[in-house]
Amino acid sequence: MSLSVGLVGMPNVGKSTLLNALSNARAEAANYPFCTIDKNVGVVEVPDDSLLRLRDALQPKECVASTIQIIDIAGLVRGASRGEGLGNRFLAHIREVDAIAHVVRCFEDPEVAHVDGGVDPIRDIDVVETELSIADLESAERTLERERKVHTDTAKKRVGVLERIVEALDAGSAIRDIGLTKDELSLVNDHNFLTAKPVLYVANTNSEDFRTVPPLVSAVIDRVRPADVVVINARLECELAELPDDDRTELMSEIGLDVPGTVNLVRHLFNLLGLINFYTIANNKLQAWKIPYGTDAHTAAGMIHSDMKRGFVRAEIAKVEDVVKYGPFSELRKRGLVRAEGREYIIEPEDVVHILFSV
Repeated sequence: MSLSVGLVGMPNVGKSTLLNALSNARAEAANYPFCTIDKNVGVVEVPDDSLLRLRDALQPKECVASTIQIIDIAGLVRGASRGEGLGNRFLAHIREVDAIAHVVRCFEDPEVAHVDGGVDPIRDIDVVETELSIADLESAERTLERERKVHTDTAKKRVGVLERIVEALDAGSAIRDIGLTKDELSLVNDHNFLTAKPVLYVANTNSEDFRTVPPLVSAVIDRVRPADVVVINARLECELAELPDDDRTELMSEIGLDVPGTVNLVRHLFNLLGLINFYTIANNKLQAWKIPYGTDAHTAAGMIHSDMKRGFVRAEIAKVEDVVKYGPFSELRKRGLVRAEGREYIIEPEDVVHILFSV
């Protein structure tokens, strides 16, 4: 399962620096607009305490974490929906991702230019969101006009959804905020509407003291829900990543960071995508598998191997805590700590799964 998060924002807000901090993509980071033209892609391991606990308890020969893709997308400017800057290419790249990390510049630096002349995170948020909304509105209106000429039950349902979308966008609301059901969204999913994607705001600061909240970051938190904001110093995170473990721990303690900002951010992005991990242990290999929350055992089996889905018999389920305490499935069965579930069982966080199948 390939799921991706797009780093979106104005030029020179630190997206490429953030990608370098998150992964080994080594995207170019420079002080001029549109430094990023083609998208840069990094693959980032998901920090997973449960996987580490299982690894330490079982000592497998191989341990594989789940990953997500982080894509650094070209900076957006005012007028992007009309093709300004790299607008059309930028918007096409956003349509391809599953969620948006909206990187907002919350630092002053005279050596790093701002395309609008000065640092104002609220203005920047409004510019980006306006351009995405305009692009969605134009797309929705074109589709609505076309669908009104089609006289089928499905087309009528789609018209109803599109009318709600157009009304909301006209009023300044994002599609994600108007309460469309899963079935209603499925009618328009092929359009990949930009403002329908889940979003997390990443306040990129130059603060080196995380015991206080800088004013520019406070402005972002006041603009959106606090739970939707992650604060990070991307440049500092690049430096932390290159330090030996002891030095990194010491510096983090000095600046008030419990965990690296990149770890906190990836965990938030994983949740933003609506994912959970489950775990398998086979052939001395421990592996975490990411799935959308609400996935059934039959579908999860197919993510491991198509034969497992095709010949699914049942799933044996244990919990991480029991595996850590008592060891492999053979021991857990003796203790009555393994339960059998059918194909409709919904996989839960902390599940360790053994699929029985026959092909």
